[in-house]
Amino acid sequence: MDQLRDQLEDQLAALVQEAAPPLERQWWHSSTVYQIYPRSFCDLNGDGIGDIPGIISKLDYIASLGIDVIWLSPIFKSPMDDNGYDISDYRDIASEFGTLADFDLLVAEARRRGIGILLDLVVNHTSDEHPWFQNSRASLDNPFRDFYVWRKPGPDGGPPNDLQSTFGGPAWTLDETTGEYYLHLFSRRQPDLNWENPKVRAEVHDMMNWWLERGISGFRMDVIDYIGKQVDQGVVTDGAHLHEYLQAMNRETFGGRNVLTVGEAWSATPASALLYSGRERQELSMVFQFEHVTRQWDETYGKWQPKTFDLVELKSVLSKWQNALADDGWNSLFWGNHDLPRAVSKYGDATGYPVESAKMLATVLHLLKGTPFIYQGEEIGMTNMPFSAIEQYRDIETLNMYQLHVDAGRSPEDFIMGANANGRDNARTPMQWNSAAYGGFSTVEPWIGVNPNYASINADVAMSDERSVWNHYRQLIALRKSHPVIVYGKYQSWLDDNPDVFVYTRKLDRDLLVVIGSFSAREVSLDLPEELRVSGSCLISNEQPIEALSETIVLKPYEAFAILHRMP
Repeated sequence: MDQLRDQLEDQLAALVQEAAPPLERQWWHSSTVYQIYPRSFCDLNGDGIGDIPGIISKLDYIASLGIDVIWLSPIFKSPMDDNGYDISDYRDIASEFGTLADFDLLVAEARRRGIGILLDLVVNHTSDEHPWFQNSRASLDNPFRDFYVWRKPGPDGGPPNDLQSTFGGPAWTLDETTGEYYLHLFSRRQPDLNWENPKVRAEVHDMMNWWLERGISGFRMDVIDYIGKQVDQGVVTDGAHLHEYLQAMNRETFGGRNVLTVGEAWSATPASALLYSGRERQELSMVFQFEHVTRQWDETYGKWQPKTFDLVELKSVLSKWQNALADDGWNSLFWGNHDLPRAVSKYGDATGYPVESAKMLATVLHLLKGTPFIYQGEEIGMTNMPFSAIEQYRDIETLNMYQLHVDAGRSPEDFIMGANANGRDNARTPMQWNSAAYGGFSTVEPWIGVNPNYASINADVAMSDERSVWNHYRQLIALRKSHPVIVYGKYQSWLDDNPDVFVYTRKLDRDLLVVIGSFSAREVSLDLPEELRVSGSCLISNEQPIEALSETIVLKPYEAFAILHRMP
């Protein structure tokens, strides 16, 4: 069924490409974005929690990579039930991160280095400590009552319906003050805003403009596909008014500004992605879609059960999205983020070939068409954390799911194995700066454990080695800025059924870029079609440079390279 769906979507994409006029070029097409999880990036004041002054102290490091934009996970005032994705004041900074003055200095210092700041916009829900919600729950006739989603109990006195929270359990909590239930599609301390209320939309627009006027370069929009929810119909994502709300947001806030907007949309398909970012709609710059992530999840236990990696499946998804958005919309390119496992542990070989596989993953991702996103530590090859007990975890989703799985009869050991493979805390361990205590992240014990491999995997070691993962990323970022074929070249996949190797080309005018990456820990003999037997300049390689391709080539474990051929 998946194969048939992919074929139909590829055919549709091909028809769209034939009719599409040239894509309008944007500054962020050739940019690379670096995501920072502030709590875990750099602790400058010695309290075990990362902060904005710590980020400022590392701006030269980020600039030396060639980064154009920094995406900050939420820094707003918050009780931190979900590490900042539960906001209690949209116009203030969490005290553990710093002050508004610190933030303004960050924006100025980043701009001085040619770097923009992207804020994480969390407007599907707030914290239960937000004044809006405090007022909303005070009484049935409070002016803020309709800022949130309230419903009377069901006929049996229980929840209004059977909607479930993403973090586990019912999505409804009874509030004793008024005797009604409020909706929370995540934690019970993250009540959902009622986007059907025009006053909510106006408040959000006003807040967004307030930040834009402070000089930021745009927004990453958290679970933006949820804001059109229609709970009485059981609709959580892609509700009937979703795109109406986003079009209004575009008109009232960022539409007239030259900024970057990226929507997180786990429900996105190639067709719906064009509703967000197609030239006819122009709601957002692009969306984060997660099909390449979810296709790797277990059918029963989801991400909490490791699944055998399937490269053919991964290639089919990446190619589908490359083709669907080839001439309209725009792709976001990423292996990891604050919600996902470390790339080299998930898709590469963190124990046998950590450096080679990390470079390979970077090569095949960054040379696709789209804007690359690097998650902090990815550029030095940071790996998943070997947690051994549930007490070591801090993530609310993991803790809730552990209890649900164990209560259902699953062994704690099995769950922890799954969490160690795919849990969110893998990405949230402190950035490894050097071989000092706590990896140089802090002078005191951090809020979450440091990966014990920090002595060998850290920024200081990486920056001093010409063959490091860090320098490989730096080279890829520079190539994107200097070679239009990487930015705008037409994508074509090759050898789609090969279970070991990802092969594709990019073509623009007379330039043909051939990209080959092995996902295997053994040597692979590869027979190339005649069209790929080219010679030219080796733009990048994680082994000895190759400048000519013959009928048969032999790839070393996790070998990857790109050859630029100039056609007659």
